[in-house]
Amino acid sequence: MIHVITGGSGSGKSSYGEDWILEKAKGDLPLLYLATMIPQGEEGRQRVERHRRLREGKGFSTIECPRQLSKLSFPKNRGILLECVSNLAANTWYEEKTGYLSEEETIRRIREDISCLREHTPLLVVITNETSQDLLPSCEEMQTYQRILGRINQYLGGLAEKVTEVAAGIPIPVKM
Repeated sequence: MIHVITGGSGSGKSSYGEDWILEKAKGDLPLLYLATMIPQGEEGRQRVERHRRLREGKGFSTIECPRQLSKLSFPKNRGILLECVSNLAANTWYEEKTGYLSEEETIRRIREDISCLREHTPLLVVITNETSQDLLPSCEEMQTYQRILGRINQYLGGLAEKVTEVAAGIPIPVKM
């Protein structure tokens, strides 16, 4: 089963996703938390630390992997929570050493990552962000990023058996 959880920044989607996968697994599956954020500056480090504290003691094994999830080696039959696709998209699209990939190559690689995760778990929770042109700067890079993330989110929505939007901490079913 794939459950995609989306919402704005700070909406409560990560907490909801963690609680949902814990309830669904009911202790029967070991849980893996794939963290994709590359912390930038003090604010980024604080955010990562906050997320670690929130999931402490919940039974997650954490792997920090900002890109190329398909190259990971992990046991089958794990419940996996992927946090989050918006970071994965940015990290995949741009790497300091090589620069920007094309939109198509970025999307291809992320689809490959998701396909790999699907092969390794019966229960996949994918956290992603919504983007709004009204809230982000309108430079060429942000428009490209929005297109990439929008297309990935559409792909994920089509794959998922369940899609939930979280707004103000309230889960709103989108696809059941």
